[in-house]
Amino acid sequence: MTASTQFDLTGKVAVITGGSRGIGKSIAHCFADAGASIVIASRKQEGLDKGAKEIEKSGASVLTVATHTGNDEAVQMLASKTMDTFGAIDIVVNNAATNPYFGPLFGSDESHWDKIWQVNVKGYYKVANACLKSMRDRGGGKIINVASILGKIPGSGMGIYSISKAAVIMLTKVMAQELAQDNIQVNAIAPGFVKTDFSRALWQNERLHGAIIRQIPKGRMADPDEIGGIALYLASSASDYTTGETIFVDGGQSLGPSI
Repeated sequence: MTASTQFDLTGKVAVITGGSRGIGKSIAHCFADAGASIVIASRKQEGLDKGAKEIEKSGASVLTVATHTGNDEAVQMLASKTMDTFGAIDIVVNNAATNPYFGPLFGSDESHWDKIWQVNVKGYYKVANACLKSMRDRGGGKIINVASILGKIPGSGMGIYSISKAAVIMLTKVMAQELAQDNIQVNAIAPGFVKTDFSRALWQNERLHGAIIRQIPKGRMADPDEIGGIALYLASSASDYTTGETIFVDGGQSLGPSI
């Protein structure tokens, strides 16, 4: 098998949540370039329509489904529409996330915990579960959960979010263990700080941005496109013997600052 065939996604169908912008959009573009049919889901149809037009320029088939991943009916609709349109689901990228609260853990409300857990953890399980039958019927598949460096190193003011991302890392291991017999590989990507709209409050604040950069040996935040290659590996046959792993893409931040 050549390198080009190992990373070829022709004939595969990929469902990507949070796929209209940031990391999710970059992964969608990468998969489309590799030949996959793409399903992007997020809450706002306007953003999905814009994202789809950009992806279609590569010649890929694209379906958009407005989805709140914390809602059971919406998630089932996502899977059903995908099956109705493409007849299969081979790859799931759980990327949709939320963080409605920035502040000390002991200043948070129960509603903050519920919202973050509903989307960032339970939502990942719901989407994977809704797509599982098709993967089993196809003889295998790939599930990629987007975690975060904050699942390993707690983020100041982002305690609940950090806890949810730590849970995603363990969720990945449990899924991988239980689905290995179905030839479904489950892995996670843990990005460091990526310059997206989601992290805008961090990189637009000069003080916070400076503090973050000092922690990163690479000396900068990541571009969303720098996550796509790792996702392609995990979605392709190149990773058929890789499961239950979390790959940190953080510019060396988890190593500690350079001396």
